[in-house]
Parts: sequence; structure tokens; C-alpha cells
Amino acid sequence: MALTLISKAFAEDEPMPSKYALEGENLFPPLSWGGAPDKTQSFALIVEDPDAPSGTFCHCGIANIPAEWTGLAESVDTMQEQALRFYRNDFGNARYDGPRPPRGDPPHRYIFRLAALDVPRVTLPDAVGAEAMWQKVKKHTLAEASLVGTYQS
Repeated sequence: MALTLISKAFAEDEPMPSKYALEGENLFPPLSWGGAPDKTQSFALIVEDPDAPSGTFCHCGIANIPAEWTGLAESVDTMQEQALRFYRNDFGNARYDGPRPPRGDPPHRYIFRLAALDVPRVTLPDAVGAEAMWQKVKKHTLAEASLVGTYQS
């Protein structure tokens, strides 16, 4: 069985509700997954906008998601969950910041990428951003799944 990633908030290639956008409530959308490889010891997640005017823009990076978890709750970045490690996004915040494409742009794609890892923890300096975290976890990836939502201001 392959690793799969879904959200009850939006379907693949469908618009994300505005409450998950920066101009809305800026809530992290609920995610769930299944089909992780047997040797999975943790998960990592990155959220990117490949359609940003300046190139791919990172909205969220999370590592050290426990292997026994099968999802992330809405607003997980505001909870006091000690296991998770949030890395700095391209807004400069160690949390989720939702879509904010320039007004008038066609819909942007927001790619939620989940990696099942062969290590229990990823340890990087606090100053490291989400993209650097993702580059490190790629070396430990057993399987990857993605979910694409769209958003237009």
C-alpha cells in the first residue's frame, strides 16, 4: 500500500477554504494519512507554493511527527504539542502561514508534501528554515505523498 495524504477541508486540486488562507483565519488545515511503510519512525511535512512570483515559497515545515500518528489536527501549529518541531517558513515564522497570492494572479497551487522517515527525529539548528529541513529529511525518506489545494485572492 502506498502512502496517501488527504484533507477533509479540500479535495485534490480543489480550492482551499479561505479560513486556511492568510487573509482568512490562517488556520492549518486538517490532514490525515495512511499506508506508511512498516519501517517508518517519524514523518515530516512541508507546504509550498510553486506559483509564487519570486519562485517556490514555503508556507510551513514540520518534522518529528510521531510514527504512530495518522494525521494533523486543524490549527496543530497553535497547540502545545511537544513532539512536533516547526521550522521557519518564508514569512519568517516557525508555524503555518496560509496562502496569500497576489491579487489578480490566477489560482496558485499549495502542495502539502508528507514524508515517512527512517529516523525518529530530525535535529537541526533553530535558525534553519523549512526548505533546509526538507532537504535533510529527503535523505531519510521511505515514502512520500502529496496533496494539492488551490487558492486565489
